[in-house]
Amino acid sequence: MKHLAFISLCMLSSVLFSQNIAVLKYQGGGDWYGNPTALPNLIKFCNNNIKTKINLKPETVEAGSPDIFQYPFIHMTGHGNVFFNEDDATNLRNYLVSGGFLHIDDNYGMKPYITEELKKVFPNTELVEIPANHKIFNTAYSFPDGLPKIHEHDGKRPQAMGIFFETRLVLLFTFESDLGDGWEDQVVHNDTEDVREKALKMGANIIKYAFEN
Repeated sequence: MKHLAFISLCMLSSVLFSQNIAVLKYQGGGDWYGNPTALPNLIKFCNNNIKTKINLKPETVEAGSPDIFQYPFIHMTGHGNVFFNEDDATNLRNYLVSGGFLHIDDNYGMKPYITEELKKVFPNTELVEIPANHKIFNTAYSFPDGLPKIHEHDGKRPQAMGIFFETRLVLLFTFESDLGDGWEDQVVHNDTEDVREKALKMGANIIKYAFEN
């Protein structure tokens, strides 16, 4: 317990002073580095609109690294395979239960892999759908219908799935929405300004929730 209390204190210090966030580098061959302009654009939007002071260049952290505890928010994306070894899974669990937050944005094709790997992180906990009245959909901007649809893939509705520790949402998995594509530079996907704004506002909600809860 002392170990987790120390970690929580480190994470609180990170939120109050540095506000660095990071991209999660994982094993398995999936493109963890996808959507390179997404997080920088989201950071700029948050700093300009919800009064965050996040460093403009997101860092990269490996799933099994102790450096993970420096970041109150970690973003994960990709299209393909994901693999967590035992050390990765333990490290991620310790990070999440001690105050960290992981947002996993399926860039298309990630779901079957990440859902299996999350069983290593939380063996006795299933992903559950987050209701539209949850705080994460209303913390900075209002999304009364829940997660917005940004890109069409398989004609399925967008879903926000989560894992809770005690009463706190510690992990958010966004599926059939592709928020990260909406955060990217406009020339990458030629999204309209309205679509990009929806994606960025939902991203700002996620950041704000992660920093404040």
